[in-house]
Amino acid sequence: MRLQIKVKPYLNKSWLWVRPEAELDMASADAFRQAITKALAAYGCRNLWLDFSAVSFIDSSGLGVLLGRYRELQPLGGSIIITRPNEQVYHLLTAAGLHRIMEIDRPATLKYGKEGF
Repeated sequence: MRLQIKVKPYLNKSWLWVRPEAELDMASADAFRQAITKALAAYGCRNLWLDFSAVSFIDSSGLGVLLGRYRELQPLGGSIIITRPNEQVYHLLTAAGLHRIMEIDRPATLKYGKEGF
């Protein structure tokens, strides 16, 4: 599936809403990175809201894009929020430790466990 990305600025352009539609893997990571970088610059946003409702899978290349955007936004006082990931994507994001530096919504289908995040 070819990567499709929807973007929209929010709250006086302080937040950029991004909804990728595809697997975020080695084949799509560069296009994902370029689209986010271009939109952040075009709108002047310093916070990133990623709607992962249409992301079925993410690999280390996709995780690398997320870390790169974090490193780009963090010195500006910006932040990243990831909403609506499926269970598999949520587990990969938390296993990579991204929940320590980004806010990640827990899928409604998961029950709260011992980890408490």
